[in-house]
Amino acid sequence: MEYFLKYKIIIFRTVGVLMLVVGFAVHFWVTPKKGISEIDIATANVARMEASVKEGYGGSATKQHKSDTSKFVEEFKNTQARQRQYLTILAMILGVGFLGYSFIKRD
Repeated sequence: MEYFLKYKIIIFRTVGVLMLVVGFAVHFWVTPKKGISEIDIATANVARMEASVKEGYGGSATKQHKSDTSKFVEEFKNTQARQRQYLTILAMILGVGFLGYSFIKRD
């Protein structure tokens, strides 16, 4: 406990900087890049394979199944994007909070 009290300003500043670095790293690492990502290419390949296999079966059931899968994939991507956004915001708020708290003068 004495160690924490002795070095609490340094600890808070270190944690604050670390949280800001994590926030920026998450933001810039997951920012969409130009072009097609590997996941999109893999999804398109799987869709093509499913379509070629199901051509022999025919019918409207395959079209309905494909649309359900695409809705699921889109919802999954949207959920991941929201989670990344919330993680970035939370990390940056915590980083600024720790840094701000470490600079407050106390008696």
